[in-house]
Amino acid sequence: MTAIKVIGAGLAGCEAAWQIAQRGIKVELYEMKPLKKSPAHHSNNFAELVCSNSLKASRFGSASGMLKQEMRMLNSLLLQCADKCSVSAGGALAVNRDDFSAMITEKIKAHPNITVISEEITDIPESSICVIATGPLTADILAENIKAKFGGALSFFDAAAPIVTAQSIDFNHAFYASRYGKGNADDYINCPLNKEEYECFYHELINAERTPLKDVDVQNPKVYEGCMPIEVMAQRGENTIRFGPMKPVGLTDPKTGHRAWAVLQLRKENNEGTLYNLVGFQTNLKFPEQKRVFSLIPALKNAEFVRYGVMHRNTFINSPKLLNADFSLRNNSMIFFAGQITGVEGYMESGASGLIAGINSARLFSGKSPVQFPKETMMGALSRYISDETVSNFQPMGANIGILPSLEEEIRDKRLKAEKMAERSFSFLQQFIIDNNI
Repeated sequence: MTAIKVIGAGLAGCEAAWQIAQRGIKVELYEMKPLKKSPAHHSNNFAELVCSNSLKASRFGSASGMLKQEMRMLNSLLLQCADKCSVSAGGALAVNRDDFSAMITEKIKAHPNITVISEEITDIPESSICVIATGPLTADILAENIKAKFGGALSFFDAAAPIVTAQSIDFNHAFYASRYGKGNADDYINCPLNKEEYECFYHELINAERTPLKDVDVQNPKVYEGCMPIEVMAQRGENTIRFGPMKPVGLTDPKTGHRAWAVLQLRKENNEGTLYNLVGFQTNLKFPEQKRVFSLIPALKNAEFVRYGVMHRNTFINSPKLLNADFSLRNNSMIFFAGQITGVEGYMESGASGLIAGINSARLFSGKSPVQFPKETMMGALSRYISDETVSNFQPMGANIGILPSLEEEIRDKRLKAEKMAERSFSFLQQFIIDNNI
């Protein structure tokens, strides 16, 4: 065995390949692009962000911020590139998605220990160490083989939000501001609606025509809450989205001096501020319907849509029955899974699983035992969640404070509690890195 195989050059696969290569081990990175793309992918570059360009909160005392800092401590390729490609987004880390993917692609291809092979893998190589990071849109043949070998797979659906040009936004009906004044004032463009405008928009939204789902078994598809289409969320009640993605709290319209009835926020897609995405407006509406309905929002009445929202199938395995906490298969320790196919949910969660699988496959290759990350870290807590045999009705899980063990001291203030958990995480992780020579 002369190299570790990594299948898939998404976020998890690139992070896994990088971690292995940085440890002096050869990697064969298999990626079916540009020969074949999934329905949600458009670019030939690796680590393509197909939904939001936000990597969630930056603050260390948050679940997402904690996870990203842990990854930085482990020399994550994704965080190196994300920090260099960031765009203003208040308290979040958001990136120029094209620059981010291009930088990762360049670094992967330039690494002397990584050989990129443009080829579609249709079966699992079971006689060599490999990391399967084919993502939530694993190609059909490989997905069927995974399903056949590992007792079935689960699936859910998520969606992407539209993107509009900045110059097409009507600023007679929009204003710059970050919620509660966090971040820079121009991080978000806010599109307010009064009560009458909102009610008209809401009525058209819930009655708009949707794109039929192609899969025959999805008459009632599972939809992951974090990527729920706006029209599906709206059906829960007239005020659901007004208390969700369109909540007006923390935002005062400078033209009126008052808070609007509802507000759509637009977030930068690139550093130049020429493109903005509709925050929380993942959708499965037909393209003409997206144009018609979203243009009912006064600031978007003449909006130019450079990308419409899409909805696509995500697949994940029943990890609690199949995987160890080091992301290896219980019945074949040479095979590791990583990314959203394992049931971790989110960009950085996917990357973190690739980081863990990369480190552990490299250790196995070098004759060392794989390691389990401390349960006090967000990475360790996520890996334990996906490998916990007691978990019933397994569903995708993103980073959250609730999966961490309790603190020894009782702290009621949620913000302070999260900050203390972050401090504990970083301390445990630093010692873990030293003890295991990682």
